[in-house]
Amino acid sequence: MLKHHPHAPILLAYLRVFAISVAAFVVCTTEFIPIAMLTDIGKGFNMSAADTGIMITVYAWVVSLASLPLMLLAANAERRRLLLALFAVFVAGHGLSAVAWSFPVLLASRVLIAFTHALFWAITASLVMRLAPVGRRQQTLGWLSLGTSMATVLGLPLGRLVGQWLGWRVTFALIGVLALGVMVLLAKILPHLESKNAGSLKSLPLLAKRPHLLGMYAMAVLIVSAHFTAYSYIEPYVLEITHMPPDTATALLLVFGLSGMAASWLYSRFYPKHPNPTLLSSAALLLVSLLLLRPLGGSTAAMFALSLVWGTGIGVLGLSMVAHVIRYAPDATDVANAIYSGSYNIGIGGGALLGGIISRHWGLGTLGWVGTALAAAALAVFAWTQLGFKIKQT
Repeated sequence: MLKHHPHAPILLAYLRVFAISVAAFVVCTTEFIPIAMLTDIGKGFNMSAADTGIMITVYAWVVSLASLPLMLLAANAERRRLLLALFAVFVAGHGLSAVAWSFPVLLASRVLIAFTHALFWAITASLVMRLAPVGRRQQTLGWLSLGTSMATVLGLPLGRLVGQWLGWRVTFALIGVLALGVMVLLAKILPHLESKNAGSLKSLPLLAKRPHLLGMYAMAVLIVSAHFTAYSYIEPYVLEITHMPPDTATALLLVFGLSGMAASWLYSRFYPKHPNPTLLSSAALLLVSLLLLRPLGGSTAAMFALSLVWGTGIGVLGLSMVAHVIRYAPDATDVANAIYSGSYNIGIGGGALLGGIISRHWGLGTLGWVGTALAAAALAVFAWTQLGFKIKQT
C-alpha cells in the first residue's frame, strides 16, 4: 500500500498534483468543446456557426468579470472544500447543458459553469505548487499544463466524435459524469489546505505599482485575442477554406492538441533558465502561425504542419505567462492569478467575438491577418513593459 512505501510522501504529492491536472483537463475540455461542435450546436437551434460562437464569448467574459470578485470572496476559504463545492456546481451546470431546450438555456448553463471555471483557475497554479514535492514546483506547473494540453489532445477530438455519433448533448453529459469522478478523487486524496498567500483587496494597490505585472495582463489580453480570433473558428475554417472532410478536421484538432505535450516539455526544459526568451520565442511562433494561416490554408498537409507549430507556440506561451505572473506577485499569488485569468478570458471572449464579426462580414480567410496584427501589438507591449523596466516588487 502507498502509506507503507518508503517514498510514500513523494508519491502522494505527485498523485495529488495528478488529480489537480485531471481536474484542469476537465475544466479546459468544457471551455473549448464548443469550438469543436459549433456547427452541430447551431443546427440544433437553427443557427449559424458564427451566431452560436457567442457562447464562447459569453463564457470567457463571465470568467474575466468573475475571477477577481470570486477570488476575493473566497480568499480565506479552505481550498479542499472550495474545490469540492465548485465541482458540484460544475456537474450541475453540465446536467443543464445536456437537457437545454433552447439556446438561451444552454447559454445560461454555460454561465453557471463559467463561474466555477473562474474560481478554479484563480487558485490552481499556486495550489499545485504547494502540493508539489520539494524542488519540483516548475515541473508540477508543467503537469498542470499537460492536463490542459490533453483537453485539446483528447477532450476536443473525442467530444467532437461523440457529438457526431450521439449528439452534442451527450458530449456535455459525459463531461459532467467525468467531473463527478474527479470530484470523488479530490475528496479522497486532497489534504486540508488553508488559504496561503492568497492576497486580499489590500493587495490591489501594490500589484498596480508593478509595471512588469501590468504588462503581462495587457499582453495576455492582446495575444490571447490574436489566438482566439482564428482558433475559435478553426472548425468552419478548415471545412470551408481547406475543404477538409469532417473526420480530417477532427484529426487536425488532435494534432493541435498533441502539440501541447511538446509545449509542456519545452517549457520545463527552457523556461527556468531563460524565462523572457522562452516567452518571447513562443509568442513569435504564434505570430508566424497566424501570418501563414491564409497562405497555407488551401493545403491539408500544410495546415497539419501549421497546427503543430501554432499549438506549440500557444502552449509554451500560456505556461510562461502564468509563471511570469507568479514571479512578479509571490506575496499575492491567488489575487494576481485571478486578474491574469480575467485578462486571459477577456482575450478569449474578445477574440471569439471579433472572429465572428470578421467571418460574417469579410470571410473566414481574413481571420489570420487580424490575429497577426493583434499578436504584433502584444509583442510590442512585451518589449516595452518586460524589457523597458527594472523589476519592481513593491
